[in-house]
Amino acid sequence: MTIVHPIPQAWITAGNTGAQNYDEFADDAEITAIIDANPDSALGVEMPHRAPDSLGKTFADSLPDAVERLARARAQGRYLPAEDTVVLYRITEPGGRTAHGMFCLVDTDQISSRAGEPGLVIRNEDVFIEKVRERVALAEATRTLLSPVLLMQTGSGDELQAELVAAATTAGPAAASDIDGAGRRHEIWPLPPGEQADRLRALAGGGELVVADGNHRSLAAQIGGLARFLAVITTPASVTIDPYHRLVHELGMPPAALLDRLREAGATVELLADPPATPPRTGTVHLYAAGAGYAVALPAPPGATVTERLDHALVERVLFGDVLGFDPGDKRIRYIGGDYPAAWLRGEVDGGRAELAVLVAPVSVDDFIAVNLARRKMPRKSTWFTPKARAGLVLAQLNLPRP
Repeated sequence: MTIVHPIPQAWITAGNTGAQNYDEFADDAEITAIIDANPDSALGVEMPHRAPDSLGKTFADSLPDAVERLARARAQGRYLPAEDTVVLYRITEPGGRTAHGMFCLVDTDQISSRAGEPGLVIRNEDVFIEKVRERVALAEATRTLLSPVLLMQTGSGDELQAELVAAATTAGPAAASDIDGAGRRHEIWPLPPGEQADRLRALAGGGELVVADGNHRSLAAQIGGLARFLAVITTPASVTIDPYHRLVHELGMPPAALLDRLREAGATVELLADPPATPPRTGTVHLYAAGAGYAVALPAPPGATVTERLDHALVERVLFGDVLGFDPGDKRIRYIGGDYPAAWLRGEVDGGRAELAVLVAPVSVDDFIAVNLARRKMPRKSTWFTPKARAGLVLAQLNLPRP
């Protein structure tokens, strides 16, 4: 018996509805611009308060707008219904590299978020509860899941990868295709019930599944009382981890004072001769403020665990907590994913839109898997998986009572 299931009532894109997930943006204005350029984008439903015709409303007040947009898209044939289906998914990079996965539903009661808690789905990061509440409210209002949780199969990953590649290769023309902002082609093929779908579901559920992207969405499924959640199950061979940086809008002190406080906290600070970039290895982070870059080695506490020694954890504890006195959820901090290069972060500081850029080396896929299989928790916003599953390609309708 597998914990991976077909989607009883799915809605498959007919084109032009694909979107980055709601939490992949460095600036809210980007969301509004994307929705303005493509009103059919699922982003207008996922982030209803950022749509041009809803600006000024709160997220909660704009939920009726989200319901109306989704209903209109279905009525106009932007999505086509499908029953009892899993959906093959292939992403092709501009250079030709491919990633494979499968849209499906996964049992919510299998989520394990701490050591000792049983379950085959491992959620690995702390979350921001406000974002979780928004996802719960959106699902209740629209009775639909638009954005999947990305799960990595760690047990039967090799076998699943081979099967997914073979299935997509022989599936014929894609049911739908979508190009994202980075030039990646996203293709999907719904599979009806049958031997092939059953074999893929068995492999997809053949070992522990790690939440690679969608920690907030998986917790929202639990809080919202959903029996199953929408997921794309992929494999270690299909993904990489890019850097996940930070921008700080207001330091509350001159950069020189910040550096002095870091030294007092036990950090070593060296001036960089070249512009700061993603550090070439872990153990050092790069800071950029007032036109100067610094290589900083942050101190780990005595007896620190593997996860406590991760650069992202040290930035959160030492730089934000001890030195700046910030909570990780402080609105002065922006979390910047790997789609934004180091030059963009430096430009935000040079342009006066931020006072500090913090550049952090990426976590390796092997280290990520090891930490999760040990049931240890990753720091917030520490892994930017590439490529990401796109929202608005496959929707799952929920059988929830109307509010």
